[in-house]
Amino acid sequence: MKHIGTIFVTWMLLLFVASCRSGQREDSDITPEQARLMAVSHIDSTSLMMFVNTDTVQGRTKLDSLSADAWMLVDDSTGIIISQKNALERRYMASITKMMTCLLALENGRLADSIEITSDVFINKDSRVRLGDEYLMNDLLYEMMMISDNDAAYALAKQVAGDTLQFYDMMNRKAMYLGMDSTHFANPNGMPNDNNFSSAADLIKLARYCMRDSAFAVIVGTAEKNIPLTDGRYLACRNSNALLHTYEGCTGIKTGYTRQAGYCLASSATRSGISLTLVLLNSRTFKSRFIESAALLDYGFRVMQAYYQTKSIVH
Repeated sequence: MKHIGTIFVTWMLLLFVASCRSGQREDSDITPEQARLMAVSHIDSTSLMMFVNTDTVQGRTKLDSLSADAWMLVDDSTGIIISQKNALERRYMASITKMMTCLLALENGRLADSIEITSDVFINKDSRVRLGDEYLMNDLLYEMMMISDNDAAYALAKQVAGDTLQFYDMMNRKAMYLGMDSTHFANPNGMPNDNNFSSAADLIKLARYCMRDSAFAVIVGTAEKNIPLTDGRYLACRNSNALLHTYEGCTGIKTGYTRQAGYCLASSATRSGISLTLVLLNSRTFKSRFIESAALLDYGFRVMQAYYQTKSIVH
């Protein structure tokens, strides 16, 4: 069962290519969801070396000293892998899990629905939501993603699927659809659980797919927002992703931390028409995940600039 996701994605891509060659399928026949899947399923591990000696690019040696246990950095428009470390190995992902929770809520929920924080979803109690609070789904999504609210994730899971166990099934079915073969979801928020794991390579697929949902991109790209409750109160939220406040061109995405997973960050940034996506797992400290992600992104932009410059000369 482990490779069913990859087989399915590969089959879809082969079918699409074959039909295009035979002239029996037009681009207009592709649904937006299929287009997103094809875009994130394309990973290029060979083209870069044809045009750039990445070892000579400024910042390369700095990567050897990063404390993160695993990462993958990808140019989003081409799928080119710029840098990776232990990217295929399973790791715990902490609150990066919430990317899937947010995606499924956007795809299957009604954003204008009211959600009450009831006793069965008020579990971790380390959250800003409180028992009896009520939010619109849209606002609760902002609250969950901006400040990584764990009980908000449970409330959203229950609202979307009826109960949390059904929601976990939805998460794993979506992971299989995306070809996330090294991933299993066991909760909606990433709290410590031996059965909630992924890999940097799988999470890159998820991050790139999610950022192609315009509502998702707006949420994770919001630096500060007053989150309203239905009774007129509000929560003042500042996004926990420090890169949104400090890194030029940052567009998201999600922080994560547990003792089990270490300090994690999924991030994205765009500069001069180049868009990068990065997943970094198990960095040593709260600050190092941001410093190391910034170093990887800086290096990535230099690599891709060199790639496009060289490619234009060759062609």
